[in-house]
Parts: sequence; structure tokens; C-alpha cells
Amino acid sequence: MSRIVLHPSGKTVECAHGDTVLAALENAGYALPNNCRAGACGECKVKVLSGHFDQGVVLDMALSPDERRDGYGLMCMAKPISEEMVIEWGTADAKPKLFPPRENALFVVVDKSICAARVAELRLRPVGPVLRYWPGQYVTLGSERDHIPYRAYSIANAPRPDGEITLQVARSDDGVTSPWVHDTLRIGDQVKLNGAYGTFIGDPSVDTPVLCLAAGTGLAPVLALAEAALRRGYKRPVTLVVSARTEADLYARGIMAWWHAKHRNFDYKLTLTREEKEGYLHGRVDTVLPTLFSDLSQHSVFAAGSPEFVDACVAAAKRLGAQEAMIHTEGFFAQQQANAADGDPFLFLNG
Repeated sequence: MSRIVLHPSGKTVECAHGDTVLAALENAGYALPNNCRAGACGECKVKVLSGHFDQGVVLDMALSPDERRDGYGLMCMAKPISEEMVIEWGTADAKPKLFPPRENALFVVVDKSICAARVAELRLRPVGPVLRYWPGQYVTLGSERDHIPYRAYSIANAPRPDGEITLQVARSDDGVTSPWVHDTLRIGDQVKLNGAYGTFIGDPSVDTPVLCLAAGTGLAPVLALAEAALRRGYKRPVTLVVSARTEADLYARGIMAWWHAKHRNFDYKLTLTREEKEGYLHGRVDTVLPTLFSDLSQHSVFAAGSPEFVDACVAAAKRLGAQEAMIHTEGFFAQQQANAADGDPFLFLNG
């Protein structure tokens, strides 16, 4: 057992032998930003002020040799090997935010459908206790028995009393996990999930207009965030802008239309980048956004999709006055591991 000390707050977290620093922080309820859990994205990078740790295998693009020499580490892979490890993270009033994640939570596939050209939607219901999570978080899904690697997928619905969760899985032909979901997994099958993880949850205390920007299955966490806000009676304007290549790539239009009819403060726009059709906007979100908004300085902005999509959204939002502290992002990354690359895209939010 090692002790992780957060500087400057001085708070401590116990880390069991063999656990990563990220896992220890999450088990204690702390929301350290993370994206890939595989040493590939660099979002969990912090400076280690003292103590020793095994960094494991990480990619240079996530942690450069200079950063290593300066004492930085990736907490998703770092395992303490000294009794105490001091990391530069957290503030003087750092408080737990997340529910401790669970491992091997048993669920049954109660429904499966194809909701877009290459997207399968799973409805999973827990066999045991419900999995506690914040809207915007993700779980990992796979099968050790079938040698299917675990991959991360955002939960697409707000928490429900019965614990049912929805996952939207985009097919990656070069991957292993998503073809298994599409071709092999059946209604009635039992699956195990780990989580929930991630920090794409915003701040529930903020009372601002909200703009959500999503592409592909980046829509999943945005749907969960929007549903939770509308369900609790959020009164400020909530606008969702969804980008897709073609009409066949769009999904969840029914629920968005229902929200629009039921909640006066909710609106949504759909834009297509590779075809022009009546009833849709045309063009990338970064070109469409200025036609919809002239000033985003008072908005909370959430962007989820590929890294390129997210970067373009952030740049466009900032040009319209969006404040850095009020922009929350989640980018898809290809799972990259030095020993075995699966290629499945997956989603992680970094707030």
C-alpha cells in the first residue's frame, strides 16, 4: 500500500499494490481528467514532486522524453513503488466529485438495434446493484472469456432508477470489440462493465446557456448531459448542434424532436458535411456555428467527437467569445497500446 499526496491541498489517497494512481484517485472519488487509460492521449499528465513510480509503457506523443526528465508522468499507467508519492494536482479545497468505479458489473443485453449506418445501440440492465455515474461518463465493455479487449464507450442516457444504460457503438472494421458488439453480441447475453470513468460532466452548479456540439457517437455523452439537465428542470437555453457526413449517419432524431416539443428552452440543429438535403444545415460545425451564434461569452460549451472535430469546435467557439474555463471537451482516440493495437475508436471526456 502506498500513499498518494495531492499538492497543494495536502489530501491523501491510499493506493493498493498494483493499482495505478488514476485508479486510486477514482476509487477515492477524485476527477482527474483522463482519456485513453492506455498511455496514449496525455490527458492524465501531472508532475510528480517526490516519490518513485513505474511508468509502464507509454507513447512519446503522450509523454515526451523532456517531460519525463522534468518529472511528469501519466497517471493512467503510473504505479507507485515508494511508500509515498506527491503529485502536483488539486487545489486547497479539492473535494471528491465522482462515484468510485466498479469492476465486472454484470449486465444483461435487453435490447440491441442499429440506430445509424454503422452504429449499434445496446440497452443494458444490471443484474445486481445499479452502476452509479454522472451524465457524460463512460464505461468499458469487453469479454475476457471470448478474448475481446475492453474498450470505452460513453453512456448515452442519464441515470435511471432501474440502472439501465444505453451504449452506442460505432463499428470499426479494423477493430475487435466493435465488430463483436455488432456481429456476435445478442439480446439476452450477459456482459460485464467497468466504470464509470471520465470527467466530461461539467459543473452542476453552473447556471449559463448551454451549447453542445457533437459528431458521430460523440453524441452519446451529450445526450446524457442534455437529458439530465432537462429532467431536472434546467431553465436556461440548451442548444444541441449535431454534425454527420450524411443523413444515414444521423441518429437520436426522435428523442431530440421530443425534447424540442416538450421543453421550450431546448433546440437542436443538424448539419450534413457530405450532402445537401432539405431540412438540414450544410457544412462543418466550425463554419455553421457563426451563422447560429454571434456571442458565446456567457455559454457553457460541450464538444464531443473526433479530436479534429473537437479542436475545430473549440477554435470556432473561442472566436465567438467562449471562455476557456467554460469549454468542456471529449475526443475520440484510437486505442493505442505498444503490445496490441485494436483500432476501435472510443470516447473520453476531459473537462
